[in-house]
Amino acid sequence: MKKLSVLFGAVMMVVSVGMAKAQKIATLDLVSVLNAMPEKKKADTDLKAFLDAKESEIKKKTDAMQAKYALYTKEAPTKTEAENKARGDEMQKLQAEAQQMSERAQKDLAEKEKLAYAPIEKKVMDAVNKVAKANSYEYVMDVNSTGLIYKGGPDATPAVKKELGLQ
Repeated sequence: MKKLSVLFGAVMMVVSVGMAKAQKIATLDLVSVLNAMPEKKKADTDLKAFLDAKESEIKKKTDAMQAKYALYTKEAPTKTEAENKARGDEMQKLQAEAQQMSERAQKDLAEKEKLAYAPIEKKVMDAVNKVAKANSYEYVMDVNSTGLIYKGGPDATPAVKKELGLQ
């Protein structure tokens, strides 16, 4: 009985190795493909300009708030307690506004990124699907992902770049 289970295990090992070799797996340097795309370069430039504009607005707001705080701090000894309390409340309100402005800018940037990158991602995925089907790849793995343990199969990066007209 023990010999039979050892034999069965050996047969299963040979069959599984044979099945693994029958699968066609390719790798893809997705970062390389994306960085070569003019659409991504334009999206990156547009997003950077948007981010710079938002950061400039926030900086103006915080600079004005800091100047007002410095003035209020300097004048505090000459003001009444009620005036200082009102000024403190005003500073808290300005700080909350600056925080809301920053959070809104982050949300707006995330939405703009989503809108800008969605068509690019679709275009790349369509090209990957077309190349994978044309070359009978069962799997295409990104070489930049942490899940890649072994890279010995064909590289689909040149074929995907060619499909996208990037070479």
